[in-house]
Amino acid sequence: MIIEIDFNSDEAIYIQLRNQIIMGIATSTIHEGDSLPSVRQLADNIGINMHTVNKAYNVLRQEGFLQLDRRKGAVICIDANKLQALADMKEQLTIVLAKGSCKQITKEEVHQLVDEIYDELRR
Repeated sequence: MIIEIDFNSDEAIYIQLRNQIIMGIATSTIHEGDSLPSVRQLADNIGINMHTVNKAYNVLRQEGFLQLDRRKGAVICIDANKLQALADMKEQLTIVLAKGSCKQITKEEVHQLVDEIYDELRR
């Protein structure tokens, strides 16, 4: 797994890390049952603080993508609560779509963009 952090980004490092792990799962680069590096090992590899990796792992655990075990470490474990995932997605998409509406982005353009992104994830 290759993690690339943009230290010049306005996005928090732990969010960048979280997002890249989620993208890895979505693109099948990372699979259910795969172990992630230890907090210390990943922090050393990327050159970031251990607490930042720990925060990203905890967020992933809370979101149902990761299981933390003292013996096994961080393991990809997808929580299959689809109803909750849909509710979370609706909440996040509402804001994104409102921003797009303010910029006169049409429903058709949104559908085209969603199809394009979904196809990219499934390649």
